[in-house]
Amino acid sequence: MNSKSEYHKSTPDESLMVLISRGETSAFDEIYNRYSKRLLYFFYRMLGHDEEKAQDFLQDLFLKIIEKPHLFQKEKNFATWIYTIANNMCKNEYRHRLVRKDIRNEGNVDLISPDESTDEHPAEKNIDRMNFRKALFSELENLKSEQKAVFLLKYQENYSIKKISSILKCSEGTVKSRLFYTTKKLAEKLKDYNTTINQGIVK
Repeated sequence: MNSKSEYHKSTPDESLMVLISRGETSAFDEIYNRYSKRLLYFFYRMLGHDEEKAQDFLQDLFLKIIEKPHLFQKEKNFATWIYTIANNMCKNEYRHRLVRKDIRNEGNVDLISPDESTDEHPAEKNIDRMNFRKALFSELENLKSEQKAVFLLKYQENYSIKKISSILKCSEGTVKSRLFYTTKKLAEKLKDYNTTINQGIVK
């Protein structure tokens, strides 16, 4: 690993974007390493578990960063900025799907969160957890895109209400309201798993 790559590991996202605008490829590599897996998972869940489309969206998003890094204003928070773009891409896709009447509702429970690794729970608990996750993400597909987005940003990305408000371009009160009704709706649909929901296994 060269010295630049090592240095960039401790460089803030916002400073990396300045370096990217100057043509430093190692800065882009670091941004990609920090966000690609998380964004792929976000796209995957937002786009009906379509892994191929999620990969395409991820490539398109990072291509925008390569081609137009100047669009990022360095006084802004990079994570908020990039998730706002990702969410807008998904919203546009939903609009196109509604026009085509081609909304998909299928899943692949083998793709797990990028931060998740195998734990030491007994086999029975793993099976129960897998069944819950399958049911949860199946129900998520029945929600509106804004409900799905607020749920994933809160419980998958662990973002604050304030940051979610910035990403979704709505008030903090609206975020809280969407979270409340989305969680309530999911709890009703998954009442057999309510203890699992309370334990935060959605992460």
